[in-house]
Amino acid sequence: MKTLHIVLGPPAAGKTTFGKQLAAKRQAAFLDIDTATEPVVRAGLKLARHDPDDRDSQLFKSTFREPIYEALFNTASENLDHTEVVVVGPFTQEARNPDWLDTLKKKFNTEVIAYFVTCGIATRKARMRKRANPRDRAKLEDWDRFIQYYKGDEPPAFPHNLIDTERSPLG
Repeated sequence: MKTLHIVLGPPAAGKTTFGKQLAAKRQAAFLDIDTATEPVVRAGLKLARHDPDDRDSQLFKSTFREPIYEALFNTASENLDHTEVVVVGPFTQEARNPDWLDTLKKKFNTEVIAYFVTCGIATRKARMRKRANPRDRAKLEDWDRFIQYYKGDEPPAFPHNLIDTERSPLG
């Protein structure tokens, strides 16, 4: 088994950019939550007659969150026999569980390294505006509620590498 790299943090902190750089450096498979699951999530939301850009409602979180992560880790598992894997996602709930990395290590019987990608709140808001992704619309419209959900950017409750994209900008 090869190493499983978990890249986590709040939206617009630079997770995808860092994850791609890490995957290239490690010659690892790259699995991003949005890239891997976006078409299926959009189709499911449309079928439910719900906004296909929604990622913040209770419907999205209760219906799609677990299957999305399950799909990511199933794909990671398929690749870990022959290559390292970088998995990118917010992992907001998992970050609060001090035993989560140990659970992953046991489940996949491999080394797991976490990277917490962060930057200042103002920088995240500016990045969201600049990237103009429709999925960010609700976050930007109710910024205070959105920031409260992410608990002020608290680091994970388990050992991790801190990647502050404010101090060391990503390319």
